[in-house]
Amino acid sequence: MPAQAWAAPPAILKLDADMVHVWRLPLGLDDTTVQDLYQTLSDDERQRAARFHSPRPRQEFITARGLLRVVLGRYLEQAPRQLRFCYGAQGKPALTTSRRPHPLRFNLSHSHGLALLAVTQAREVGVDVEYMRPNFDCLQIAAEFFSPWEVAALRRLPAAAQKTGFFKGWTCKEAYLKARGGGLHLGLDHFDVALAPGEAARLLRTRPDPADAGRWTLQELTPGPGYAAALAVEGSGWGLCCWQSPLADASA
Repeated sequence: MPAQAWAAPPAILKLDADMVHVWRLPLGLDDTTVQDLYQTLSDDERQRAARFHSPRPRQEFITARGLLRVVLGRYLEQAPRQLRFCYGAQGKPALTTSRRPHPLRFNLSHSHGLALLAVTQAREVGVDVEYMRPNFDCLQIAAEFFSPWEVAALRRLPAAAQKTGFFKGWTCKEAYLKARGGGLHLGLDHFDVALAPGEAARLLRTRPDPADAGRWTLQELTPGPGYAAALAVEGSGWGLCCWQSPLADASA
């Protein structure tokens, strides 16, 4: 698929109901910037950060959550520290104002130093990004988690395309689950996605409710070399804008 153009964001952000915005957020920022982002976090976010025993995952969590607040604050014209979140039954976060959910929807994913943030108006959305690790046994992992149809489709691909097909399928599946707000509770093998490289991303079949496949649109994203990513959006007929990080020194 052709690569998306990740453009510098406009000074004034406008998000129409028929648009989806996806932000590419490199997480390898300098210590001073990370500390500034840490100051925007809530007490519970700081407690979650403290649970990471290794410095790099802790710093990436702080940076991702801080940038989430910076970006959403620009849409709402609020200081990042002022934002408040509530959490669904499966832990999916949402903005809240006066204890009511806000119509702005979002989803955040990060892997190996890079985050993607998807933002919509009143449409459920999920995004997933994965670093395509070398020496990865994709057929073994697929056999454990994918549906039988997907495993067979992956095995039919040329050996050189199987890794790309696996990560296309994995990110599409994760994005769909995150959009639904059900996490892995549904099970990765309860639905089928298109995973052949070059084929349009699609949700093919959903079980036990076949009609759910028609509720969602999937799209591959190209965040950078060595990464796979996908977007799941409720409904159809929407357009896509891809923005770079709002921080000038986060262009890596």
